[in-house]
Amino acid sequence: QVSGGEDEIQQLQKALLDYLDENTETDASLVFSRKFYIAQWFRDTTMETEKAIKSQKDEDSSEGTHHAKDVETTGKIMHRAESRKKFLRSIIKTAPSQFSTLKMNSDTVDYEDACLIVRYLASMRPFAQSFDIYLTQ
Repeated sequence: QVSGGEDEIQQLQKALLDYLDENTETDASLVFSRKFYIAQWFRDTTMETEKAIKSQKDEDSSEGTHHAKDVETTGKIMHRAESRKKFLRSIIKTAPSQFSTLKMNSDTVDYEDACLIVRYLASMRPFAQSFDIYLTQ
């Protein structure tokens, strides 16, 4: 369960990274997995920001009637992206052994919960969301 105070995705990412950090002693490949997820999430956030900027520029050139609403939405996307990037940068700067002090709560995530988190986060990716379109084509 996640509390409503923070970004839900960010809390799930924290939980998954915490799980990976706790289990690096038993499986050395989890160190790579942890770094891969951090890099992939940072890239996704950057791509989301670039899409928002591009869509705003496209709207500016066409001068649509919903311009103010689009600017507000783009601003929210940019703010959320910057907070996610700040979170990921803080994780990168934190040594894996120190990350356990940043736990979101005292409950630990077990293997089944980690698998569920990975599936949920993967379902939020653009390819997973457009998979039905690819199948029908």
